Amino acid sequence: MSGPLLLAIESSCDETAIALVEGGRQIHANVVASQVALHAATGGIVPEVAARAHLRWIVPVLEAAWADAGVSWTDVDGIAVTYGPGLAGSLLVGINFAKALAHVRSKPLIAVNHLEGHVEAGWLVDPGQDPTERPEPLFPVVALVVSGGHTFLAEMRDHGTYRLLGQTVDDAAGEAFDKVGRLLGLDYPGGPAIQRAAEAAIGRDVRFPRAWLGDSYDFSFSGLKTAARRRIAEARVEARLPDDDPAARLPDAVVAELAYGFQDAVVDVLATKTMRAAAEIGARAVVIGGGVAANAALRARIEHDAAAAGLPVVVPRPGLCTDNGAMIGAAGARRYAAGERAGLDLDARPSLPLAAR
Repeated sequence: MSGPLLLAIESSCDETAIALVEGGRQIHANVVASQVALHAATGGIVPEVAARAHLRWIVPVLEAAWADAGVSWTDVDGIAVTYGPGLAGSLLVGINFAKALAHVRSKPLIAVNHLEGHVEAGWLVDPGQDPTERPEPLFPVVALVVSGGHTFLAEMRDHGTYRLLGQTVDDAAGEAFDKVGRLLGLDYPGGPAIQRAAEAAIGRDVRFPRAWLGDSYDFSFSGLKTAARRRIAEARVEARLPDDDPAARLPDAVVAELAYGFQDAVVDVLATKTMRAAAEIGARAVVIGGGVAANAALRARIEHDAAAAGLPVVVPRPGLCTDNGAMIGAAGARRYAAGERAGLDLDARPSLPLAAR
């Protein structure tokens, strides 16, 4: 495989990640320092704490990436870095680190949209993996990105060319998973915890509402979250749990049924709208990205529905669904090839939308 070798830096939220990626596809190193344990105590991300952790880990992560890749600075063609969207303090750690490296090493700097990274992650190839196992896409494709901070559907007619079809009007799917997981007394992050709990459900007869929002491709999860809060409160009354002891947990069997019902509602809306969009635009493939794309129920449902429609599904392995540097290297390679370069005045764009090009 040939193409530019990029050093890629991702620090948009709570993962300090650096990768070396060749040609936008071949991973040579992909190191991630996770902050999950750090934020578990608060049940969510504290921005100031996240930024300080990035400062602590970014140099060790770089050193580990060099060791894994076995390359030198002379091999590197450019430095790609996430400049938005995300937490301002976290973004600035990665951006300033990337600018310093670009200046000292006289390497071009490439600004990357975090959301585009999630889309491009589907075509990454792990070390030793045959690239033909993950062939380049046939366009157009419909892309669903679902994470703790983002939920949207887009039409993709080429790499870097998007038309936004719909997005969340309130909470992102991952955020809803985290909050409902906390209400159920499950571990943080809520998505994996709810999936594990749901797998033990037997009756699977708890049903939550779906917000279809008419014929639009927009999403809404705030109403579902409210319905879950009420149903969980009712279950606590039925189980005679004391109101003054929120730590008192529902029986595991009850938690399993509630988790299944909530997850099923989220998956149903995401999958149904994705497949409807695929049919409308004449998609030749379905792409899924973002942390919630690691959810086994979502992957299984979309793969089932896509197979019935005769469409392939492009989805990264779970470790590439969550934030990582390799996905920034993948998206950065497209921008590098297009001749895009950022100056040393590059700044964070916390609310950066998916680029329409």
